[in-house]
Amino acid sequence: MAKEAVFTMKLEPELREAFMAAAAAADRPASQIVREFMRDYVEESIRRLDYDDYYRRKIERARRSIDAGIGRSDEEVRTEFAARVAALRGASRKTA
Repeated sequence: MAKEAVFTMKLEPELREAFMAAAAAADRPASQIVREFMRDYVEESIRRLDYDDYYRRKIERARRSIDAGIGRSDEEVRTEFAARVAALRGASRKTA
């Protein structure tokens, strides 16, 4: 891909020196490393937005389900879970 855009940024001289030294030690151009950081950041940002969208849709479906009278309350779920745990503990005591 052609590299035609210029990106200028301000940073502390110490950070620049440390970064340039690390890039030199890795025998890689600093600009290549920065491009890699930028690509990784963009990919992670897209993943995060996709997950946020998925999560938002999931919550909306759950709310519609509750509004339609489908589903159970938190109290009902907790009661059923406690009963299942008690049953499993009782079963494990009988086999022990």
